[in-house]
Amino acid sequence: MPTPTVSREVRLAALPQGLPMPEHFTVVETPLPVPAEGEALIRNRWFQVLPALRTLIGGGLEGATPFPALHPGDTLFGPTVGEVVSAPSGSSGSDLQTGDLVLHFQGWREYAAVPAAQCTPLADTLPDPVAHLAMGATPYGALTRAAQVRSGDTVFITGGAGSVGSLAGQIARLLGAARVIGSTGSPAKADRMVSELGYDAAILRASGPSITEQLAKAAPDGIDVLLDNVGGEQLQAAVTAARTGARFALVGALSGQLSPDGDGTTAPVELDSFQLILKRIAIRGFSGQEDPTTLPEWNERFGDWLSSGRITFPHVRVPGIENAPRALHEVISGHHLGTVIVEL
Repeated sequence: MPTPTVSREVRLAALPQGLPMPEHFTVVETPLPVPAEGEALIRNRWFQVLPALRTLIGGGLEGATPFPALHPGDTLFGPTVGEVVSAPSGSSGSDLQTGDLVLHFQGWREYAAVPAAQCTPLADTLPDPVAHLAMGATPYGALTRAAQVRSGDTVFITGGAGSVGSLAGQIARLLGAARVIGSTGSPAKADRMVSELGYDAAILRASGPSITEQLAKAAPDGIDVLLDNVGGEQLQAAVTAARTGARFALVGALSGQLSPDGDGTTAPVELDSFQLILKRIAIRGFSGQEDPTTLPEWNERFGDWLSSGRITFPHVRVPGIENAPRALHEVISGHHLGTVIVEL
């Protein structure tokens, strides 16, 4: 297939008031990027659609994350699997070869010139290259390192049908949890969580009973572990349901990130400190980047679990870069279960 002379990419066209909509983005045609010394030209094949882009569009968290804020005219970015079209010269010290599949962070465009040092060659540990875009390393690291799930634990996972939660329930089960409970906003997702994703029960936000009441019914003896993607009312409910010595791992803050009333950069919540003290609850924020051993360990176990059929990778593929702005809106709206991937 001949290399084209142009490439398309998705740019932020205007800052939204509230949640971003497809009209806040534009798909533009640009000249094919020319790699500089030490860079590879990558034809992107698949990229992940992250709800965290809402925070970057809202101004980012200056100094708290490695990612810059997005401004009108900027090209979006995110985890991507692509194929090397042209590799750096041998004098650059890179081992990349034409045809290699690599993981990098310059998604939301058809072609990218990427420094070789920022490309991770993909080994054969996973049966499908797209599985490298799974968000499993975060819940795996949080459940093994921060919350340290033990055999027999009752685990509560907020946002149980998203890109993190759809894997987290399965991971908790494989790590020995006796009971796994998740939250979601859709009865259809709740049914799939129980039938497909390792959950024993799913509780619905914005239904009749409160989250606290539903969690008390689903876990009458309390919870040992919380993996929190949401914050807000669901974190409060987890404190109420916690057993003595419960371990909480906080990996997301969707209650603030996806709130139409804010800018996606804060997620305030009021917690009862008496409960935290009396129950000796350990709360720890966890980022997948904090332990360099997490990702290779996860990839090895994920590959084994996928090959043996003990885990699935729930995801939706959206064809064509022209549909990427709509895909982001659907992710923010909670339209899909699992990870959303644009296929180029």
